[in-house]
Amino acid sequence: MGTPRATVIVTGTEVLGGWVSDRNGPWLARQLGALGVEHVSTVTVGDRPADLRAALEHARDQGYELIVTSGGLGPTEDDLTAATVAEFAGRPAALDEALEGRIWAILEPLSKRWKQISQEAIRSANRKQAMVPAGATVLEPVGTAPGLIVPPTDDDPSRPPTPTVVVMPGPPSELKPMWKTAEQQPAFRAAISEAVTLRESTWRLFGLPESEIANTMKSAREVGIPIDDLEITTCVHRGELEVVTRWTPEADAVASAFEEFVGDQHAETLFSTDGRRIDEIVLDLLREREWTIATAESCTGGLVAGRLTDRAGASDVVVGGIVSYSNAVKMRVLGVDAEDLRDHGAVSAIVAQQMAQGALNRLGAKIAVSTTGIAGPGGGSDAKPVGTVYVAVETVDGLSLVRHVQMPGDRAAVRDRTVTAALHMVRRVLLGEGERI
Repeated sequence: MGTPRATVIVTGTEVLGGWVSDRNGPWLARQLGALGVEHVSTVTVGDRPADLRAALEHARDQGYELIVTSGGLGPTEDDLTAATVAEFAGRPAALDEALEGRIWAILEPLSKRWKQISQEAIRSANRKQAMVPAGATVLEPVGTAPGLIVPPTDDDPSRPPTPTVVVMPGPPSELKPMWKTAEQQPAFRAAISEAVTLRESTWRLFGLPESEIANTMKSAREVGIPIDDLEITTCVHRGELEVVTRWTPEADAVASAFEEFVGDQHAETLFSTDGRRIDEIVLDLLREREWTIATAESCTGGLVAGRLTDRAGASDVVVGGIVSYSNAVKMRVLGVDAEDLRDHGAVSAIVAQQMAQGALNRLGAKIAVSTTGIAGPGGGSDAKPVGTVYVAVETVDGLSLVRHVQMPGDRAAVRDRTVTAALHMVRRVLLGEGERI
């Protein structure tokens, strides 16, 4: 049969219309890949049974071994995933009274809060969640909606064989723990019995265009590394180049040779060989040195501090930050010199350096980073066009690094890329780069 293939079908008009971002599709894709399943596609459909049915039939006609759906399992009229899947699989659904009782045991304490609605009406509306297709495995609710594993149907010559369908709830907080249960079920394991667990590595580079990795891959082939035995994916994310390599155990030697080749070719720009992102690396370096960090931000408006504090445990090393958007705050809080502001402007190397030094002094950190720039769309000039940014890093022991960068893109891109550049400068200073002052 070969490597099993799967598609993810995300249901919900709110997702299709863009009112809610899909977080399940990408997460499920990663889980499938980790299991050695080839994730072919993620499809989003609205709360229309005909559209869901069309997506299910397309997957069946393509010969996929597994379909995973998310959403459409609630008590409302537009929650029709389970019923549609049952019809697609040719498995009549029947009320599972024991399951209905377990769902009501979850709902009953909540229903008492809604005194204006009868408990019987609530129980009746949720009864549809206990309709189970014949032969399906029930995945116990994490919220109120159970999931299902509907096995293949191939015993009716009048109907095309159907693949295994895993029916999951929409809220990520319910889907993720339920998926771990689904993975262990015999019906699920049978669907992916031919899977071969793939190995995977993620390398990250900064300061290298994506086209250069294409040239590196070409060069690797020229020196005899059979990289076609690997699955290599490259993408640019937040100004960094990410190279994800996947391979079967038989290609271990090829993967090692390719990674050694990349490391030799791009030693100056390669900063992560274990999948860690720059914010995680900076936090780890700070912990290793037992240092603390402070931020002083103008154009990024607190995004540098936000990127760092997105990580659990950041409070060990992040003491705080100052958003000095106005010149008055730069002077009053950070101690930036008024004459330097007048002579050089807020977007300048000397002001960036004074901002970082001010944060270092005011917040009592061991290292501080500052950002000041023109994010746009207005405010630029011939001398300082939109995207002009200065970043400075100062340390308590006198190490200093100041850089002028010209960021491409719109306002959001300039700000986001500035955060990335700032964190990379912090990393470099923590590793000893910079000038003594």
